[in-house]
Amino acid sequence: MQHRITSTGSLLSKEGKLLEVGYATSPVRTYNPDNVSIYNFKLLNKFRIKEWDYYGITTDEYFVSATVSNLGYAGLIFVYYIDFTTKEYIEDTLITPFGKGFTLSKTSDENSFFMKGDISFKFIKHETEREIFVNWPQFGKGRGFRAHWIIKQTPRDSIVMMTPIGEKRFYYNQKINCMPAEGAFILGNKEYGFTEKKALATLDWGRGVWEYRSFWNWASASYFLPNGSTFGLNLGKGFGDLSKATENCFFIDGVIHKLDYVEFLYDSSNFMKPWNFESVDGRLNLEFKPFFERVAKSNLIIVASEVHQLFGRYSGHVITDSGKKLNIENIIGWAEEHHARW
Repeated sequence: MQHRITSTGSLLSKEGKLLEVGYATSPVRTYNPDNVSIYNFKLLNKFRIKEWDYYGITTDEYFVSATVSNLGYAGLIFVYYIDFTTKEYIEDTLITPFGKGFTLSKTSDENSFFMKGDISFKFIKHETEREIFVNWPQFGKGRGFRAHWIIKQTPRDSIVMMTPIGEKRFYYNQKINCMPAEGAFILGNKEYGFTEKKALATLDWGRGVWEYRSFWNWASASYFLPNGSTFGLNLGKGFGDLSKATENCFFIDGVIHKLDYVEFLYDSSNFMKPWNFESVDGRLNLEFKPFFERVAKSNLIIVASEVHQLFGRYSGHVITDSGKKLNIENIIGWAEEHHARW
């Protein structure tokens, strides 16, 4: 049920189909968007391609995130900050027509940029580090946001998905959990600093072609265990053909432990109620108790999105590939429901 891809080569055939379906622990396939073939008129195909780089930093006190994305007919940047104690929440979004000002990489090992006037997002990949620069003077109604982060990516596993969506649509995604991070950001007149002993970064690097109406769930965590080890969680469902592989897994000190299907059990009429996650192979059983709900809605007629992202704490247990049971207590992370028309 879980087909692991180890061979290198192109992602898409000349007809725009995935050459191989499954998961990997590194981006073994080369993303070739020129082969996308939804429409006979080739120029139209680029408007159906969705691409994004999403970075999030988790500490005990707060979560901060920065994203650049190109939806084909619109480009999008956004930043948000959540204080876990005070529940202060600040988010801002900027949309540009047809992705103007964006340069999105063809691999997660390359750089991505957004530049417009005095606004700049620079996501730079060095050999074993990722360097994040953000300058957005107009963020938060003129409050302003500036950031410089160094994210350490020493050799570690990630979860990479090559998922078909119908005949010619697909999702190529890499998620990396638990990368030690150091740096600072300035929000308004206040500076926030963090060190790699206290902060862990998550990368969600996505490229693909989705159905116009899409839905998904995503759950994630990057956190320190009491003994100083790192524990990462990535669970997902909701779109595409998952018969060959799921993105469900967890990481201990950067080593992946792969899971089969995982049930997301929650009340969509009240997202703040506890969520439960159970894997069909019996290797994961977690309860998630939210303490904050981030709601992000947009409706631009053609493009619309509604996200309910819950931040909270995970408790329960997982069982490693070697059969060892690991108890999880009060690990901070998030779980979300996302509807998109794009």
